[in-house]
Amino acid sequence: MSKGITLCLIIVGLINFVPVVGVLSAQELQGAYDVALSSNDLIILMRHRALLFGIFGGFILFSAFVPSYQAAAMVMAGISMVGFAVLVHSVGGFNASINKVLIVDYVGIVLLSIAAFFKYGVGRS
Repeated sequence: MSKGITLCLIIVGLINFVPVVGVLSAQELQGAYDVALSSNDLIILMRHRALLFGIFGGFILFSAFVPSYQAAAMVMAGISMVGFAVLVHSVGGFNASINKVLIVDYVGIVLLSIAAFFKYGVGRS
């Protein structure tokens, strides 16, 4: 089961790490989310968001191989992904690129659920 947990966390870690490419340029961010970054302030905030996702994804990837960090990584990733889904649905009117991110986050939520079941599920002591 530990291989299943590791695999799930690697995939979830990569899902969260990939946005780090947005640190490189505003064009990367605009392409990824299909949004117009109309001010330097917004560019700074979005690039910082990309940096934080890189750190966050890196932590999840690290936890895939260090079991003592897995619970924290699973909780943080779950809150982030479920939180994004709630925000998307509560605001509505989102574009196709945001919808793709939402679908990928749904995949991540399922993988986190599987990893949590393997780690803490029925029959575990």
